[in-house]
Amino acid sequence: MREFIVEADGGSRGNPGPAGYGSVVIDAATGETLVERAEYIGIATNNVAEYRGLLAGLRAARELDPAAPVRVRMDSKLVVEQMSGRWKIKHPGMKPLAAEAAGIYPPGQVTYEWIPREHNKHADRLANEAMDAGKRGEQWDPGASMAALNAPSPVSPAPRTPSGPPGDATAGAAKARQALAEGRAGSTPALGDAAGTATVTGTGTGTAATSDADRRAARTLASPSPAPASGQAQPAVGWGAAPDLGAPATFVLLRHGETPLTPEKRFSGSGGSDPALSAVGREQAERVADALARRGTVQHIVASPLARTRETAAAVAARLGLEVTVDDGLRETDFGAWEGLTFGEVRERHPDDLNAWLSDPEAEPTGGGESFAATAVRIAAARDKLVAAYAGRTVLLVTHVTPIKTLVRLALGAPPESLFRMELSAASLSVVAYYADGNASVRLLNDTSHLRG
Repeated sequence: MREFIVEADGGSRGNPGPAGYGSVVIDAATGETLVERAEYIGIATNNVAEYRGLLAGLRAARELDPAAPVRVRMDSKLVVEQMSGRWKIKHPGMKPLAAEAAGIYPPGQVTYEWIPREHNKHADRLANEAMDAGKRGEQWDPGASMAALNAPSPVSPAPRTPSGPPGDATAGAAKARQALAEGRAGSTPALGDAAGTATVTGTGTGTAATSDADRRAARTLASPSPAPASGQAQPAVGWGAAPDLGAPATFVLLRHGETPLTPEKRFSGSGGSDPALSAVGREQAERVADALARRGTVQHIVASPLARTRETAAAVAARLGLEVTVDDGLRETDFGAWEGLTFGEVRERHPDDLNAWLSDPEAEPTGGGESFAATAVRIAAARDKLVAAYAGRTVLLVTHVTPIKTLVRLALGAPPESLFRMELSAASLSVVAYYADGNASVRLLNDTSHLRG
């Protein structure tokens, strides 16, 4: 019985940007290239282009012999793991593509194998040829690759390495530690002069949460940088991304500058007086605007509707030449009757309510405030909406203490009590990257290096 090997790849110069795919159908017994397919598909993401390459390869193989078993070989861990059923498909744009690919052959006739990028050069070349043709306003010409079409290319299985299966967290962490020890971890830049490590105060669950973040970040650090497309430098998108998952939606989380209530450590949520920035807070906003302008990676700005965040966002927007979008989901928790009070004053006036609030995320502040559990639901909904809207882009979210801590907590998979074990300074920057597989990594927490004179 005949057996086919399908090698497929896709790329996007910008992610999203001008995109194309390449596919090769190979005779498994002889190594002969039977079919080449490539196409420029317009503006799309890396992952969409990879799925389009898979679809083209499977269709080409089926046209040759619908009864032949097929081995798909790709360097996209995302596609291989999702099509193998080991990873869930959460991105709405990829679900129909995966379903279409799964329906081309009966179940069990297609198997999937991850291979290193250097073992997928044929399909990668075709994808780049398609993108080059698209840049010229043309479609890919199969006649340009006839020599390669007729030349046999021996196929050997990808060598097994001791690094573990694709996406293996333990192996990734080991690679990251080795890279850090050898000074090769520069692919994940920190902001300003910061070292780029998470600062989670406290013990117990706080320590465990930091380890989870390290493991996720290790997977990113251990992934090689994608090779630039032929004849064109690959633009930097986000603050660093694992190439097999595409560029993440990267949220740069900025806490607003100080208000008159900040140095007095008073509860200041969304149900109080809505104070503006103080003179110190305005200076902090200008300094962070300068720091972000030097970084040059922020593409969009989204802010909470409260005055202090909109004022901070406006300072940054003026420096970067961007507009500010307001999202009500990013507002601070409503602290009810505690608004404007210090922690000591709340303990004196409402001791039972405060004790309940400290021990139960479902507990509300006195007077019908918002519980941390309700805040988390609201923040998660805002996060999901923004991740879908800004996939592959770097967005500055100008918000408050509780929303930022909640985003970090959810990214780390930490329990609600971890909110009390994080310290977040005024005008500090944190970064969370959200990947196409539904996972996230905390890159930097509580960096205030931009505030130094």
